[in-house]
Amino acid sequence: MRLDQYLKESRIIKRRTQAKQMCDDGFVYIGKKKAKASYDVKVGDELEIFFKQKKVKYRVVDIPKKGTPKNIANEFYEVLDESYYEQ
Repeated sequence: MRLDQYLKESRIIKRRTQAKQMCDDGFVYIGKKKAKASYDVKVGDELEIFFKQKKVKYRVVDIPKKGTPKNIANEFYEVLDESYYEQ
């Protein structure tokens, strides 16, 4: 599954276009490398996403199917680290 689709289906980011834009702008990393929206996500990948007010590190636990129900979306990843930016 493409990275932008994974971020949308797992509800980490609300819209696929927003997920693609964040990848294009360099706010999403896999390991220590900038991730492309077309990257094929695999179980065990570690994603680091820089949001407006925080940085969150995730581990991919499972790959969702298209049209995943909202109530089980959080089962596809685990949060490894979450830190807020200094203001």
